[in-house]
Amino acid sequence: MSDRAALLKGIRRWLVFFVVCLVLSGATAFWLVHELRWTESVLRALGTPDPLPGLTGWIARVRDGLDAVDAKYPFVLYGTDWLAFAHLVIAVAFYGPYRDPVRNIWVIEFGMIACAGIVPLALVCGPIRGIPFWWSLIDMSFGVFGVVPLYVVRAKIKHLESLSGARVAGSTP
Repeated sequence: MSDRAALLKGIRRWLVFFVVCLVLSGATAFWLVHELRWTESVLRALGTPDPLPGLTGWIARVRDGLDAVDAKYPFVLYGTDWLAFAHLVIAVAFYGPYRDPVRNIWVIEFGMIACAGIVPLALVCGPIRGIPFWWSLIDMSFGVFGVVPLYVVRAKIKHLESLSGARVAGSTP
């Protein structure tokens, strides 16, 4: 297998991994009420009232809130449906780099910027919405861990570009 083919295969594997994670994280937003009921029951079944400081209390509080919204104002949960849909749409955008990585490196860079944006969003909006700081750290981890495969893919695309002598859009001949 040539270096170019090996790089392309590696890029595509990382992209599939990233897209699967993106789809899974988005799909969970469709069933938040049921997921939180399940999570709370699992935490109770573990026999540990609080494996992490405040975790079971926080899960119970969020579940109570979602149950109340679901019972009285279910249309509010439509927002989480759109959140899930946005994840799925963003995942589709990564087909471009899968097909032609060098030409579509901008999608990878866009994803890296989006991952970086998670940190200030969690730091600013978390306290405004009454989210515990430790939960904001979990939210920020999605950006921190999400950028890793994108960084690897970007480096591989740059290497692929150097091997093939391809030019990116906007470069001069």
